[in-house]
Amino acid sequence: MDEREREESTAGEAGDGVDLESVLEALDRGEIAVAEARERLAGVRRIGEGGTEFARVDARQGERTGIPEVVEAERKTDGELLGIARELLASTGRAILTGVPESARDDLEAAAADSEVYEHSGTLVLHAEDYEPPERCGRVGVVTAGTSDIAVAEQAAALADEMGCRVETIYDVGVSAIHRLFAERETLETCDCVVVAAGREGALATVVAGLVSAPVIGLPVGTGTGYGGNGEAALLGMLQSCTYLTVVNVDAGFVAGGQAALVAR
Repeated sequence: MDEREREESTAGEAGDGVDLESVLEALDRGEIAVAEARERLAGVRRIGEGGTEFARVDARQGERTGIPEVVEAERKTDGELLGIARELLASTGRAILTGVPESARDDLEAAAADSEVYEHSGTLVLHAEDYEPPERCGRVGVVTAGTSDIAVAEQAAALADEMGCRVETIYDVGVSAIHRLFAERETLETCDCVVVAAGREGALATVVAGLVSAPVIGLPVGTGTGYGGNGEAALLGMLQSCTYLTVVNVDAGFVAGGQAALVAR
């Protein structure tokens, strides 16, 4: 493709899901102000209903950071979730939402060509009909100490998968019966990065980091009761690990999954 052809092919677009010509026409007609035109060209789209703005969707976050936007459903109305999801589907071809209530699920799924539900975490992934997934590259391991940790670990698995990584899930292999973990060492060694989700004292992350050659991300989970409960002991234990371990905040499953996928890719 020569320079002239390249210019013609990109003349109508300013980035993912951004139509340069339509933005300029709206500005010329006085339908949008200069500030909004600038935001749209940057990939930002304001959403509102009844004259009240409630969200600004960033269509180019994935392009800019390598990690697609994740929508937290907590404290959002069903209508707000639907509006945000529709805009993401239109501008990026994909919407990832977590903690989705049952009351919103049917309308959200109806807005997309296909969907995938992660039941433990309430994560819903929607794709538009023309969505093209990223090329598969890298392998991420997602490990939990117990079944109670799956709800948070599943967030990491969902995001790493959406970023194009192959995901190996190994659940309920905590230190109370450590032989369960040792049986999975061969699988863990195939991973380019490993996320370990653990509550209570969080010891599993330290153990895994001492066994495998890949980078390990400790994901403390807000389980456990009494002194040091709610993930506090798990977080402190991982931060004080004598193995080489990177740690995210309590219950920060998507942060761990996004970072793991960047490393693996």
